[in-house]
Amino acid sequence: MKKTNRQAVSRIPFLSPFVQFVKGESAGGFFLILAACIAFVIANSGLSQAYFGLKETTFGLEFGDWGLKKALVLWINDGLMAIFFLLVGLEIKRELLVGELSRPKDAALSVFAALGGMVVPALIYTYFNWGGEGLSGWGIPMATDIAFALGILSLLGNRVPLSLKVFLTALAIVDDLGAVVVIALFYTANLSTTYLYASFFFLAVAFVFSYLGVRRLPVYWLLGIIAWYFMLKSGVHATVAGVLLAFAIPISREKEPEWADTELRTILHRGTFEEVEGKMEKLEDVLEQIQSPLHRLEHSLQPWVAYFIMPVFAFFNAGVSLQSENQLWTPVTFGCLLGLLIGKPIGIFLFSWLSVKLGISSLPEGVRWPQIGAVGVLAGIGFTMSFFIAGLAFENPAFLDQSKIGILSASILAAVIGLSMMTAFTKKKS
Repeated sequence: MKKTNRQAVSRIPFLSPFVQFVKGESAGGFFLILAACIAFVIANSGLSQAYFGLKETTFGLEFGDWGLKKALVLWINDGLMAIFFLLVGLEIKRELLVGELSRPKDAALSVFAALGGMVVPALIYTYFNWGGEGLSGWGIPMATDIAFALGILSLLGNRVPLSLKVFLTALAIVDDLGAVVVIALFYTANLSTTYLYASFFFLAVAFVFSYLGVRRLPVYWLLGIIAWYFMLKSGVHATVAGVLLAFAIPISREKEPEWADTELRTILHRGTFEEVEGKMEKLEDVLEQIQSPLHRLEHSLQPWVAYFIMPVFAFFNAGVSLQSENQLWTPVTFGCLLGLLIGKPIGIFLFSWLSVKLGISSLPEGVRWPQIGAVGVLAGIGFTMSFFIAGLAFENPAFLDQSKIGILSASILAAVIGLSMMTAFTKKKS
């Protein structure tokens, strides 16, 4: 009976993309954890010098007078993470147009929860660092790592209501949108408007192509790479180009599924069984026409991001030496630790409760307030996005190490406490 129910859920049209998304994010979360653990062990072993030396190895491209050279860790943070942010942008656009954030009443709870989960942690961090040099890191505890959080939640299997997973995913996506805005507005280097306008021009061309119905993804990749380069040179973080490009990718289908049904029947009944290769090409063509470019790009990027880009990012950013000569337990450390571990659950629960009491939103079906509290604790797993913002906030290596200690400590504690709470507040299904 249970198997039948799960199959039925996966067949619900508007939930099946979400189920696939959760599976990809959850599995990727474990690779993320593994990569971070390996980095932490290496950074505190005899290989630490080689590890930190590898991060700073410089290489790049050079053609005549033009050149682009960066340390390996910056190629990862500026380049590979732009693809991560492209996927984030695609997820945000999909949710806003056809997903959980497309219906105002349903989206309200996630939006308010995410807002509380950003404001309260930032205030806690600011309290600890007011007037100090570490104040610029106030954006660090605002972030939630969706892959990590869903990975922990998936350990409970079908004990967790699907509506609660939907809530956590929507919350994290709104949280990601807030993080992108914070990065664009507050963590921007010296601004070059000439390069910025050039980046906007190529992004505008992408939007024009989208309006004209151009569906060839290589066109958008080319425009995106050019826009990324100019955004990088402008002083605004290059990953912003990835998010903006995502909003230009068309989400409309070329053909509707009803058309595909007729076409597939025709293809499968035409010719002999030996003509498999020709049939497969026609099947691929039919499937491409009923999938929007946005969905095709999202599905193709997801495994690369989950199983390669995020683990690589974690490996090169989670390594922090406990033998550092710098003091590690400072206001920066405590601001990150308590902002994520205490600020996240308080902000998410409080703002969610207020939105329900004011009649702006309602609790998802089958979800109780203690479970919202547990989700709030799991949202304190900042990890990927928190590491990313820390790298933008601090040029001082000492502050960066301190923030990483705070993020790692908070993420581990949030995972253990959140999982324990969720286990206590959900009933095992027979």
